[in-house]
Amino acid sequence: MSNDDLHIGLWILVADWLIRIAALLWIPARTRSSAARSWLLLIGFVPLLGLPAYLLLGHPWLSKLRRERQAQASRLIRQRQMPLTALRWCPADTFSAQADAARLVERLGDFMPTNGNAVELLDDYAGSLQRLVDDIDAATREVNLLYYLMRDDATGRKVADALERAARRGVRCRLLLDAVGAKPGLRAFRRTLRDAGVSVQATLAGGFAWRRSARMDLRNHRKIAVIDGRLALTGSQNLADPEFVPGHPNREVVARVRGPVVAQLQALFASDWYIETGEVLEVDAPPIAPSGHVAAQLLPSGPAYPFENARDVLIALVQRARRRAVLVTPYFVPDEATLGALRVAALSGVSVQLILSATNNQRLTAWAQAGFYDELLAAGVRIALYRPHFLHAKHLSIDDDIALVGSSNLDIRSFMLNAEAGLLCFDAGVVARLREIELDYLRESDVLDTEDWTRRPAWRRSVEGIARLADSFL
Repeated sequence: MSNDDLHIGLWILVADWLIRIAALLWIPARTRSSAARSWLLLIGFVPLLGLPAYLLLGHPWLSKLRRERQAQASRLIRQRQMPLTALRWCPADTFSAQADAARLVERLGDFMPTNGNAVELLDDYAGSLQRLVDDIDAATREVNLLYYLMRDDATGRKVADALERAARRGVRCRLLLDAVGAKPGLRAFRRTLRDAGVSVQATLAGGFAWRRSARMDLRNHRKIAVIDGRLALTGSQNLADPEFVPGHPNREVVARVRGPVVAQLQALFASDWYIETGEVLEVDAPPIAPSGHVAAQLLPSGPAYPFENARDVLIALVQRARRRAVLVTPYFVPDEATLGALRVAALSGVSVQLILSATNNQRLTAWAQAGFYDELLAAGVRIALYRPHFLHAKHLSIDDDIALVGSSNLDIRSFMLNAEAGLLCFDAGVVARLREIELDYLRESDVLDTEDWTRRPAWRRSVEGIARLADSFL
């Protein structure tokens, strides 16, 4: 070996150790401890790969402009709600779980709980999409759509055609799509829709443009449609055929709502539109006359907020459960706080039911998810694996009077990195309807047996443990 080779090897060794030491000093002070451990482990094994990966993906930063616009939007939302005291819902028991949740959601996400809403839960995939198309066709004034994913398929074309028809008859139409998740739809429909008069905008640009806006893997994962300021749809369903991932036909839940909470969904759309474009949209005042009898409140979350709104509310709801908590999610990669809340609730005697999909379109996530089952089963959490479809629905019910339906998965990515939206309903009727859907899942699910699960092969335990170490990357 030549002297030059020795010098090169020495410099590589020195660089490796300098990176490790710098990472140890830098990362724990700027990253949540659970994520810091994962990044330090990666950098410890492969410093020259781990360091640039951390610089790109290690911290959920947003540009100063985006953070300022989010703060401005939050201030405006709070100011415009102040005179609307007649619409504020006040629970009879100010010390109940409902009251605690409503206060927490308002402080985290700006929106107050409102009276007089009508909420219809739709769990038929084709039927809910047809309702969206019919609502667009019935629009007379304005259509605003915000979606994470839009595909160039039959469903994407059906929605695009409805928007084109609406725009050509004089309806003001806006379509806000995630730049990465909806890339096929943007590529297929943007020019045609713009020619018809639809305002089409991508949010959180990918590629090299990320440097001007946000960390490159931050995504807008919300699904919101607002029609004429009078009705809205939100939930887990994207603008795509059910089997847009071959072999994994999706099952979803969508909330179709009327009443004051529609103005909150409109305001959230307007906030995202303003953050992306700088254009301020006028939001109609919510109707004073009630559309129904449901108390409801919007829960937005995402990296632009100071806290992890979706995670904090989930933990608070589970902690306040007294009899039953049912959680449905396609991706379950919880942080320690969420895992602890589920464990403590089950050990305290609450019936905690987790309903997950038996199939998963993300292999590493599936391995990591399985790595949490031992601890949950030991605490008494029941785990059911739904067989017929890829269960993409995201909702939970607490006791008999709190329901949450939205776009957020129970994973660190949704809690920290994605912009999400959830609809919180304080209503026994909505919870009863959600129970019907949950029972239908359970009828077609395999219940995980603790003894059978503990007999799985040792190699599988090892793979699950290794995958779980990557929880902060998933």
